[in-house]
Amino acid sequence: MFETLKSMLSEEMNIDAELIKPEAELVADLGINSLELADLIFNCEEKFSVEIDEEDARSFRTVGDVVAYLEEKTANG
Repeated sequence: MFETLKSMLSEEMNIDAELIKPEAELVADLGINSLELADLIFNCEEKFSVEIDEEDARSFRTVGDVVAYLEEKTANG
């Protein structure tokens, strides 16, 4: 799950793969803005066949937060 998300961030958002770690903060470390975050959420919904609640999305601070959420959703989905 992490590697897939890392690829998405690297390829679709042109973020240096070296910077993408589970503890990396989406905004502070990776420079993702609100529009890019919305795009990331949409892409995750498409790729992993999950629906990400807007309120849940607001809790995403780090790459690890997104990975944990997706793992939980796909396990329970």
